[in-house]
Amino acid sequence: MKFDPANNLQDLNYSDNHKGVNPAITDSSTFTFDKAQDMLDTFEGKSDGLFLYSRHTSPSGQFLSDALAAMEGSESAHVTASGMGAITPTILQLCNSGDEIIASRTIYGGTHAFLQNYLPKFNIHTKFVSPTDVKEIENAINNNTKLIYIESISNPLLEVADIPTISAIAKKHNIKLVIDNTFSPMVLSPIRLGADIVVYSLTKYINGASDTLGGAICGSTEFINSLKSLNDGSSMLLGSVLDPIRASSITKNLRTLHLRMKQHSNNAMYLSRKFEEIGIKVSYPGLASHPQNHLITKLKNEGFGYSGMFTIDVGSLEKANLLMETMQKVNIGLLAVSLGFYKTLFSAPGTSTSSEISIKEQHKIGIGKGLIRFSIGLDHDIERTFQNIKSCMVSTGILNNYSANKN
Repeated sequence: MKFDPANNLQDLNYSDNHKGVNPAITDSSTFTFDKAQDMLDTFEGKSDGLFLYSRHTSPSGQFLSDALAAMEGSESAHVTASGMGAITPTILQLCNSGDEIIASRTIYGGTHAFLQNYLPKFNIHTKFVSPTDVKEIENAINNNTKLIYIESISNPLLEVADIPTISAIAKKHNIKLVIDNTFSPMVLSPIRLGADIVVYSLTKYINGASDTLGGAICGSTEFINSLKSLNDGSSMLLGSVLDPIRASSITKNLRTLHLRMKQHSNNAMYLSRKFEEIGIKVSYPGLASHPQNHLITKLKNEGFGYSGMFTIDVGSLEKANLLMETMQKVNIGLLAVSLGFYKTLFSAPGTSTSSEISIKEQHKIGIGKGLIRFSIGLDHDIERTFQNIKSCMVSTGILNNYSANKN
């Protein structure tokens, strides 16, 4: 039977003792025990189903964690206050002074800054490699390497990682593979493809309303419990806890993720094909022209498309800024970072989400000054959206330039 993340969510039972169709929000920071021994056992990690203190976990957070574990096919999960609140403790739990990390060179700017600028203070260093060059990844491994950190679909260049092959390399060398799957929930299931740990910014597609921050870590029960250890757990001790009210709202939004991902993906496929037809330089994993199209087609779950992210390159930052400002003025979308909103969001990665990466390195890895990253919304009439964007391209002179160059 094929793995189906949507069915796994559909089959969850969210009922509680109050018989509500939604579990009650447990708005408590601390919890009582019937017996003093139960409190001691909980402090020592020996109890199951009891709650101690909401920085550790809460019933509302546990409902969401269980749902995400079901969606990912992992043994367990833990939710945090932000995506970086998931990424940073995961890495710190796995690494000590003197250890090395291998990471994708095309990666979210905040993650890059943490790896490049912050971790060296603790004598933890990172080698940045191409996420699509498995030989380069393996060649970078040495005796100090503790983990490989890759985005399943990279931010912002949309390169697709060969997770099964990278997983085999990691297992061969007895190191962990951590995958950030923020761009492709339900589309890809990295745990099923061989990843040890999957991290998410719940802020994006999974919540889908751009109204709250959240993060998640999915992995083995042993690893998740280590993160929550009262003595040396990075999540517990660093304190990035998701508020119960926010956890409850994300849990409810998660139930429509399968519908939203289909629409985001369908819209992105339609627009990217149309842009390619009229000569715009576009990158989208669903296009046959994408270098890893065959790979992602083989790896993805059926029915959820190829994600709702694509990029175009209009040649210069000036043109990119003009086009984005024009599109916002006519209400096509919003000039804003983030992704997964009902309305289209667009930004120039080099001056926004990837600005932590040096200009020299941006140029080296292919983040052009004219690159625009689109998070396509849930538009009902996507042909109308295309015509409106095309009109903006004509009015700003971008489409005419492309047409002239093409001829």
